[in-house]
Amino acid sequence: MLRLYDNHTSGNGYKPRLLLGHLGRDFERVEVDIDQGESRTPAFLKKNPNGRIPVLELENGACLAESNAILFYLAEGSRFLPSERLARAHTLQWMFFEQYSHEPCIAVVRHWLHLGELTDAQRAQLPAKREGGHAALAVMEGHLGRRDWFGGESMTVADIALYAYTHVAGEGGFDLGAYPAVRAWLDRVAAEPGHVPMAVEGIC
Repeated sequence: MLRLYDNHTSGNGYKPRLLLGHLGRDFERVEVDIDQGESRTPAFLKKNPNGRIPVLELENGACLAESNAILFYLAEGSRFLPSERLARAHTLQWMFFEQYSHEPCIAVVRHWLHLGELTDAQRAQLPAKREGGHAALAVMEGHLGRRDWFGGESMTVADIALYAYTHVAGEGGFDLGAYPAVRAWLDRVAAEPGHVPMAVEGIC
């Protein structure tokens, strides 16, 4: 059985959980307390030398890290990864956008605020992070004003990658009120069969 090393607060960890839900795949989920250093233990570092979650352990014991690489692997041969060449490239384009333009701002600010009191360095970076987050949301809004999905004519792994932190952007102080197309897209993603929430049952 697949084994997913994950943390319940992580949007990056949520991405493969959400795709596995859509695919109807059984898997074992292992909670990793990143705040207590559990992703830095010798045992975990054997699975991912970079010391980060998520990590997908395959049935043969091989391990795969990086959330979007895991999405790409799991989606192969499914409706969530287009087979047509350009649509497939567009899907990757939006997944790279998520990691380079979206996650470093929206996810990072959310994480800082969850940790409690901001450090002086974080407080100094906050205006630029907020500006970058809103710039990413504006790009998404422009695209969704013309198309229903990212990467294809139906939901793809690009939508899953972007949904993970967009749907909790409010927890980082990003008001989605100015982005009606983004809000409508969030509703479409949540209405898809097999959708699972970010919250993990039994964990507050």
